[in-house]
Order: sequence, then structure tokens, then C-alpha cells
Amino acid sequence: MRDKTQPNSATAGDGLIRTGAIVFFVGALATLVTVAPLLLDTTPFPTYMFGLSMLMGVGFLIAGAGVFQSIADGRRQARGGS
Repeated sequence: MRDKTQPNSATAGDGLIRTGAIVFFVGALATLVTVAPLLLDTTPFPTYMFGLSMLMGVGFLIAGAGVFQSIADGRRQARGGS
């Protein structure tokens, strides 16, 4: 059955995984920008910047949903459904 799968074929959750990765890295960048003034002994950023750091978790959840969607699609294809 594996010989019928194309090596670079897109699955159902690929878009969610890519979106989740982008959101995660934006959150990681916001975390670095937020923590830097605390380590450099300068004026800290406003509180909403700490909220932007939460995008790391949101991106992780979006990517996880994409992984589960890909798993479900793979199972559906293995069972013979479309």
C-alpha cells in the first residue's frame, strides 16, 4: 500500500501544521523580545507583549490539530474510504 503514496503528496492537515508552525515562531519571537529587556536591565515592554508570548501555545495546538487531521485522513485512506 505504501507504493501508491506519493512522497511529496499533500495530506489533509498540512495547512494546519504550517500555520501552527508560523504562529509558534511568531510567539517565540515575541517571547524573546519580551524577555530581552528583563535580562538587559532596561524598561520592560507593556503587558500585552506577554500576551503575545502565548501564541507559542496556540501555534502548538494548531499544529497538533493538523497532525490529528492527517492521522484521521491516513486511517480513512487505509480503510478504503475516500
